[in-house]
Amino acid sequence: MPRHGRHRRSALVTVIVVVALLAACGPGGGGEGGAPVPDGELRIAAQFAPRAGYAVDTDDAFVLTQLGATEALTAAAADGQVRAALAESWTQLDPLTWRFVLRPGVTFHDGSPVTPAAVATALRYVVGVAAPPRALRGLGLVVAEDGADAVRVSTAQPDPILPLRLSSPNAVILAPSAYGGATPSVFGTGTGPMRLVSAEGAQRAVLERFDAYWGGRPALARVTATFVSDPAARALALRAGDVDIAQGLPESSLLEFSAGSGFDEQTAPAPRTVSLLLNQSAAPFADPRIRQAVARSLDRRALAEQALAGSALPASELFGPAVAWGATDPPPAPDVEGARALLAQAGHGPDNPLRVRLWTYPVRAELPTLATAVQAMLRDAGVEAEIRVGDYGTQEPELIAGRYDMFLLSRSYLTDVPDAGATLRSDYTCDGSYNLNHYCSPAYDALIATLDTTTDTAARQEVFRAAARMLTEDVVGVPLVHSQENVVTSGVAGFVLDPFAKRLVTPQLAVTAG
Repeated sequence: MPRHGRHRRSALVTVIVVVALLAACGPGGGGEGGAPVPDGELRIAAQFAPRAGYAVDTDDAFVLTQLGATEALTAAAADGQVRAALAESWTQLDPLTWRFVLRPGVTFHDGSPVTPAAVATALRYVVGVAAPPRALRGLGLVVAEDGADAVRVSTAQPDPILPLRLSSPNAVILAPSAYGGATPSVFGTGTGPMRLVSAEGAQRAVLERFDAYWGGRPALARVTATFVSDPAARALALRAGDVDIAQGLPESSLLEFSAGSGFDEQTAPAPRTVSLLLNQSAAPFADPRIRQAVARSLDRRALAEQALAGSALPASELFGPAVAWGATDPPPAPDVEGARALLAQAGHGPDNPLRVRLWTYPVRAELPTLATAVQAMLRDAGVEAEIRVGDYGTQEPELIAGRYDMFLLSRSYLTDVPDAGATLRSDYTCDGSYNLNHYCSPAYDALIATLDTTTDTAARQEVFRAAARMLTEDVVGVPLVHSQENVVTSGVAGFVLDPFAKRLVTPQLAVTAG
């Protein structure tokens, strides 16, 4: 597709997101009528549970920011641009150093003030752990107090997107009292509109309003989040009136929550791709012919439009229409005969079919459905795939160690910061911390290294495009579909779906009566 086609698609996506935001912010936004209830309690059926005791250096940090408990120096707006949060402004002093001026009058949930010393303590902790978070790893980050109201943050090498990196949920600032034990305590030590007061493991979390919140007194008095891994159970809880918000419902359930049902459903294109990962560290997928055969076997348009009933978009590359640099070209048509020929070259035919294990997990409702469809398509080409659907936490060590064949993964490529450089580095470079495909290409690594000194946004996006093309040519997994995020609410006002899935509970959120 010509470049102007990509621009039209991006503009269309922008319009869709804006319409969703305006609808949510209008009268009764997020619910079908009813006046906000003062001091109400919001009940959430959350999609993802904490797995590491709310450790801020893990992905549990995303749970905390979604629930409104923690904040960082900066935040990412819906358009991916950096904006002020605990820092009200920042300036670059030299290629290695930035100065962040703190917002005045901000206090932690325990009543202590947000000071340069507190900020320095928090950031020093998270970059000093044994395995620093992706957004902050390898930067040589040094934080120092700079007067009564600012901190200086320096890096070992120039970092053109440091303010964006510091919007990561892993870079949240906790009170000094949080750091008295072996790991920081997030109970009553954040700065967000809601204060985490109790948690029952991976089952439930309770938060209460922080009246002294710098952004204004929150409308909600209490939030109870129940972590429900089964998407059908989340839909059932919403339908039964047990919760007010349910995240990530399956397409079959969305039909009953459509306009006029008494519920409000919001969907937005997400910077998320479902890919079929192929373990290149061992047979059979160390052989590029077999990887190519798998790619040719799959009808990605059918996966999006039939298996998922049109709730996703077929993927031709890693990046999709949710971002300006994403590809909108149609995916290649399946070539089953070509796939069989490649398998035959690799020694697999009707008398010696290729047998592999296909793993995935059920938290994302679309994954088991896609696994079944992929299994059938592979069988047509002569590949027998045994499906196993299990807990992701149990599977992850095996994936990282390279003890798997195929894995169906839903992955946000803007998880940490609204810049694709972090994902391209962590997921695909030779030393990437989340390189589940076990891919290693010096040429790819050299391309990604240019991002270290590329400050221009358009130039960075050209690198993103080039990286995506290289991954496609090397068959580093197979991007299948681009996802959309959905949330359904009942009797809720002021809800705005965040396409980056970092914000859910905000000061404006309220439950309604009637």
